Amino acid sequence: MSANLLSYVGWTFLPNLVTGWLQTLYYGLTIRIGDPKPLPGTPRYIKHRRRINILVVTAYLVYTIYEADWQIRQDGDFYQDLGVAQHIDERGIKSRFRRLAAQFHPDKVTNSEARNSDTYFVHLRLAQDTLLDPTKRFAYDRFGPDVVNWRHCASVRDYVLAGMQVIAPYYVASGLVMVILGVLGYLDWGKYWRYASFASLLVFEMHTVTRPYYPPITTKIFNPILTTLTNHSPYLPFQQLILARKIMLTVFIALSQLGPLLQPQQAQQQNPEQSQRQSIDRLEQLTKATEVETTRLLALDLAPVTGDEKAMKGVRTKMKDWLIENTVRADPEVRDAVGRVMQKRRVGAPSGARGTR
Repeated sequence: MSANLLSYVGWTFLPNLVTGWLQTLYYGLTIRIGDPKPLPGTPRYIKHRRRINILVVTAYLVYTIYEADWQIRQDGDFYQDLGVAQHIDERGIKSRFRRLAAQFHPDKVTNSEARNSDTYFVHLRLAQDTLLDPTKRFAYDRFGPDVVNWRHCASVRDYVLAGMQVIAPYYVASGLVMVILGVLGYLDWGKYWRYASFASLLVFEMHTVTRPYYPPITTKIFNPILTTLTNHSPYLPFQQLILARKIMLTVFIALSQLGPLLQPQQAQQQNPEQSQRQSIDRLEQLTKATEVETTRLLALDLAPVTGDEKAMKGVRTKMKDWLIENTVRADPEVRDAVGRVMQKRRVGAPSGARGTR
């Protein structure tokens, strides 16, 4: 449960956080210094963030599945510990254990390795005893190493009922969480397929733990492909169920994030006031960005005279003259006023004469 909670927390925060970092890095590598970058909320910025977010979520989904498979391989199983095949008979198990006992029995090793060898030998004996007992072997293949602690179980029926009590809370809790999140609107995309996949996994697990044989999908499809294309050892039923639950959880969370991103962008019907408000907000952001860029460029131009008061005074005077010449006098109203004044002047009258003002 704690691992699932950590996985959910990771899915909640990491994709958006990494997407923001990668988008900043992408703009830093593809946009030259001084060129404007797409502002948040603009169509170009939204398109880039959508594509990067899809890549991040997909990559995190693949990593999560690989991590689950790696953890299963690290935990191992009794067959791998003994170095035998999954369908080995009782005689083969005893023969293999005798060879291992000759190598790892505490009486056969040095004093410096006695402690580790004693622990490992006890583990090997537990693996042999479990696999030699047909009832325990049936339970181990379907419910994993926890069955060695089910002391009250004596028959296959007892182990199946005990296993049902273990897995029932998982499905009940998962189903309630799915319903609650669906009611709150968090799992709207792909809702039908999500419930269908959840029900299919439940049926598959019930079939796996109650039948005396391995599921055909495991023995005829999944394991042959896995062992042919990779050096991966075949999955036991309980390992396949652990991986299936992990995949289901991560795919459900990934689809809840990928669904809105994969949907075609549809034009939203907005009222004029909302559209006008969004346009004003974008214009305000553009104005602020322009002001910041102008201030930066002005500071860059004034860098050679920064700290020289005399030079700065000269720059201010020239900037004042330039503003008067190019802003004040260039104003149409100012030009019209000057023209009207010039028309009133008498030709040949001395400066300051009456009637020329």
